[in-house]
Amino acid sequence: MEAVNEKRALLFALGAVLMWSTVATAFKLSLEHLAPIQLLAWACVASVLTLGLLLVATGRLGQVLRGSRRDYLYSLALGLINPLAYYVVLFEAYDRLPAQEAQPLNYTWAFTLAILAVPLLGQRLTRMDVIGGLVAYSGVWAIATRGQVLALEFANPVGVGLALGSTVLWALYWIFSTRDTRDPLVALFTNFSMALPFVLLVCALTEGLAVPDWPGLVGAAYVGVFEMGLAFALWLGAMRLTQSTARISNLIFLSPFLSLFFIRSLVGETILPSTWVGLALIVAGLGLQRSFRPRA
Repeated sequence: MEAVNEKRALLFALGAVLMWSTVATAFKLSLEHLAPIQLLAWACVASVLTLGLLLVATGRLGQVLRGSRRDYLYSLALGLINPLAYYVVLFEAYDRLPAQEAQPLNYTWAFTLAILAVPLLGQRLTRMDVIGGLVAYSGVWAIATRGQVLALEFANPVGVGLALGSTVLWALYWIFSTRDTRDPLVALFTNFSMALPFVLLVCALTEGLAVPDWPGLVGAAYVGVFEMGLAFALWLGAMRLTQSTARISNLIFLSPFLSLFFIRSLVGETILPSTWVGLALIVAGLGLQRSFRPRA
C-alpha cells in the first residue's frame, strides 16, 4: 500500500509541476488579448468553479458552508491579497517583461518568505538562508540587467519591481495562511470566492466586463482551471500521500526549466544566456537554502 501511495504521490506531483510549467506561457499569450485585471477576473471565475467542483467531488463543500463569521472575514482579508493584489501585480509584470524574465524573478518568493518570516513569525535566518539568498539574488541581477551586470541599469525597472513585488504579496499570503486551521482546499475556495466580487468590481470600473474574444477567454480559463485550481489540488494530494515530502518537493525545481521550453516553443521568445545563468543561480540558491535547513 505504501508503494502504491508513493507512486500516486509522484504522479500527482509531476502533474502539478507540469501544469505550473505551462502557466508562464499561458499568462503571456492571454495578455495579448486581455488587460491584466481582465485576465484575473475571468481566471478567478474559472478557478472558483474548478475548486467548487473539487470540493463537491471530495465531499468537503459542507465545510465551506459551516464556516464561522471569523472564517469568512479572514478569507476576505486573504482573498484581497491573493488572488486580487497578487495576480494583478504579477500579470502587470508579465505584461511588461518577457515571460523568460518574469517567471524566474517570481520564483524567488521562497527567499522573500524567509525574510518576512523573521519579523512576522519570529523565525531566524540561518547562515544558508543568507548565502542561498545572495546566490539567488545574483541571479535576479543577471536577469534584470539581461547580462549587463556591471551597467547598473535594469532593462525594465518597473517590470522587475512588479515581479519582485509579487513575491512579497505571495509570501505574506502564505505567512498569514499559517494561522488558518481549515482544510487548505476549503480555505482556498473560500478566499477566492470572497475576493471574486471585488475582482469583478475592479475589472468593471477599469476595463469593463464584456466577454473577451475566444483566445482570451480560453487563456483565462486555462489559468483559472490549472494555475489556480487543479495544480494546487494535485500538489496537496501528493503531500498527503507521500512519506518523503522532501523528495516530492524537490520536483518543483523542474518547473522553471520546463517553463523556458514552453516559452521558447509557444511564445517564441529567444531565451537569452542571461536568463539561463540567472535561473541556474536562483535554483542553486533555493537548493542551498533547502538542503541545509534544519529538520524537525
